[in-house]
Amino acid sequence: MSPTSSAAAKAPAKPRAKKAPAGTAPALPEDDRVALDADIDRLEEGSRVWAALTLDQRARLLGRVRDAVGAVAQEWADAATMSKGLEPGHALSGEEWLGGPYAVIGLLDALRESLEALSKGKSPLDGVPLDTAPGGRLRAHTFPLNGTEKFLLSGFTGEVWFEPGVTAAQARREAGLGQLTPTEPGGVGLVLGAGNVTSIPVADVLYELFAHNRVALLKVNPTQDSLVPVFERALAPLIEPGFVRIVRGGAATGAYLTAHPRLVHVHITGSAATFDAIVWGPGATSRETPKLQVPITAELGGVSPIIIVPGKWSEADLKYQAEHVATMRLVNAGHNCIAGQLVIVSSDWPQRAEFLHQLHQAYAAAPERPVWYPRSDERLGAAASSYPDAVWCADHTRAIVEVKDGDDPAPVETIEYFAPILGVVEVGGTGQEFLDAAVAHANDKLTGTLGANVIIDPATEAALGDGFERAIAELHYGDIAINTWTAFNFLTARLTWGGFPGATLADVSSGIGVVHNALLLDRVERSVARGPFRPFPRSVGKGVFTILPTPPWFVSSRTGAEVSAGLTRYLVDGRIPGLVATLTKAMQA
Repeated sequence: MSPTSSAAAKAPAKPRAKKAPAGTAPALPEDDRVALDADIDRLEEGSRVWAALTLDQRARLLGRVRDAVGAVAQEWADAATMSKGLEPGHALSGEEWLGGPYAVIGLLDALRESLEALSKGKSPLDGVPLDTAPGGRLRAHTFPLNGTEKFLLSGFTGEVWFEPGVTAAQARREAGLGQLTPTEPGGVGLVLGAGNVTSIPVADVLYELFAHNRVALLKVNPTQDSLVPVFERALAPLIEPGFVRIVRGGAATGAYLTAHPRLVHVHITGSAATFDAIVWGPGATSRETPKLQVPITAELGGVSPIIIVPGKWSEADLKYQAEHVATMRLVNAGHNCIAGQLVIVSSDWPQRAEFLHQLHQAYAAAPERPVWYPRSDERLGAAASSYPDAVWCADHTRAIVEVKDGDDPAPVETIEYFAPILGVVEVGGTGQEFLDAAVAHANDKLTGTLGANVIIDPATEAALGDGFERAIAELHYGDIAINTWTAFNFLTARLTWGGFPGATLADVSSGIGVVHNALLLDRVERSVARGPFRPFPRSVGKGVFTILPTPPWFVSSRTGAEVSAGLTRYLVDGRIPGLVATLTKAMQA
C-alpha cells in the first residue's frame, strides 16, 4: 500500500483520540543546528552512493547488518529491559528479546530474500501461495514460508490481503517497490523513532531504505537514549557509508528537522496529537493548509478491540484465553500501540460471567512491573476519574473497567490510554448475530484502525463458515489477529503493519502507509494472522494443531524470558543444541 493509494480511499468514520495538542517547541541552539546540518550533508552524499549499489550488494549489506545485530543482541535486550525499570534477565525480559533483536533479524532475513529474488529477475511473490479472500480480494499466504517458521510456530499462519481490484499479475509485477528502480535516489528522509518498542526505530529505517530508496536520519525518542550506542553498533554497516545517521533530541530537535528544507519525507511512530502538531502546527485548529511541506507516513495506534465470540469452552479454555487477553493489555506495561484495550463480549453467552472472573484473576496475577512511559500516571488518573467503580490491582497500577449502558461513546473506547487500562463492553446475541454486532461496534465506536483481535473456538468458527470470513472482511483494521494477538503481525516481517486504508492528513486515524512488509508489496489493504485456539498438548485433535505450549510472549509464561532469548540466539547462530534446550524450556512454560 503506497501512501498515495491509502490517502485516496474513503476515510473510515472513526472517533478521534481525545488528546491535548503538543506545545510549542523551544528554539534549538545554533551548535545543535550545525551538527544536524552536517549529518544531513553526509546523508545526501550517502544517497548518491546508495543509488549506485546493485541489488546483490544491498543484499550482502543486509547480511553484514544481521551479523552486527547478532553481536549486540544480548546488550540490546539488557539495555531495553533496564530502560523499562527491570533488571537484566527479569522474568519479563523476553519481551525485549522478541520486540528488539528477534524482530529485526527476522526483517533483515526476509528483506535479503526479497532482494535476492529481484536480483535474479524474479518477483518476491514468486512461490508464495495466492488465492481469493472475501469480496474478490487477492490474498497472499506469506507465513510460514520456510521450514523453521513451520516448525517453531506451527499452527500460526499469516496472510496479506490486497486492495480490491488488484490482480495476481499486478501484485507480482509491483512487488519490490523502490527496489524495482534501485538507481533512482529517494533523497534523505526523517524517521521520528518510537519510544516504546526498541525494534521500531531500526525497522522503520530499514523500510525507508528498501521500500523507498531513501537514506534516513533517525531521531530517537528520549525514552530510548540509552539504546543509541546499541543502535549505532547494530547499524554500523549502514552508518559508515552514510546511509543512516542517528541523533538524540527532544521537541526542539524534532521541530527543526520536520521543517528542514533538505529532508524530503517524514515517518513517525507516535500519537495522532504529535502527528497533527507536525502537519498543522502546535495548537492549530485549521485543517486547510498543512505546515509540513513534505509527504508524511505514520503509525499511530488506537483503541484495539478483543472480540470474544461465544462458544462452548472448557475450563482450561476459559483460563488460557483469559491469560491471552491479559497478555494483550499488559505486555510492556500496556505501552503498546497495539495493546488490546476493549474486550467485546456477548451479554447472552452463558459462560460470560465465568470468563470475566477468569480474566480478573489473570489480570491481577500477572507479574507486577513499573508503569514507566512518560505521563502514564496522568492516564491512570484520568481512567480513575472516568470510572470510579473500576477494579484496580497490582498496587493500583492496572484496572479493568466496564462500559455501562448509556456511555456512548465511552472514554475507554475513544482514548488510547497507552497504560494498563482494560475495558469490557457487552453486545447482545450469539453466533453470527453477535459477531456482526461486535464488528460494527469496533468499526463505529472505537478510535483508530490499526489492529483488531478475534478469539473463537474451532467448533464455532466451523459452524459460522463463510459468515466468519465475511465478518473478518468487514473489520476495518490494517492488522487482524484470529486466536493470536496482533503483536504476532508486528513481529512477522512478511506481513504488513499499519492502519486501514483511508486515512488523510486531516483525519489521520491510525496512520498513513505501512512498514515491515519485507516482500515489498504495493496496494495492500490489511494483514491477517491466525493461531491455534488451544496450546499443546490440548491442541492435539482439537482444531488447529501446534507444538507450542503457552507461547513465550504470554505474561503467564514461566519460561518466557529464557525461551525468547533462546529463539533469538537460534536465529543468530543456528545452533541445534541451543534450540533443543530452548524447546525444552518452552515445554515448561
